[in-house]
Amino acid sequence: MLISKGKIRKIHSISESQAQEIKNYLQGAIRCHDKVAACKWFSLRDLMGGENFDWNGTPMQDLFKAYRGRSDAFKMTAKSAGWLLKAAIEEDPCRRYETKKEAFTRMYRWVRE
Repeated sequence: MLISKGKIRKIHSISESQAQEIKNYLQGAIRCHDKVAACKWFSLRDLMGGENFDWNGTPMQDLFKAYRGRSDAFKMTAKSAGWLLKAAIEEDPCRRYETKKEAFTRMYRWVRE
């Protein structure tokens, strides 16, 4: 859950079940990050970019497909993925995260208790 509550947007370009699958997938990525880099700041880019840019065979592909063909497909996919990441963190009943914004990037960090 987020320490400071904020707005979480619903993603209308995919179904509820697709959104839940993506949030579950992101939750797994968050837990992996927390295991190897506990209490360090991370963003969606850290979890789903770089070596993890190929979303084929993952629930993230459904999100990209929802915007495919639009001139702003990459931008909209990134924004929606960011909202789903925020929702996945907010829905985590076991861990608390703090958040900050650096330039245009939302960052998160696990706060161990």
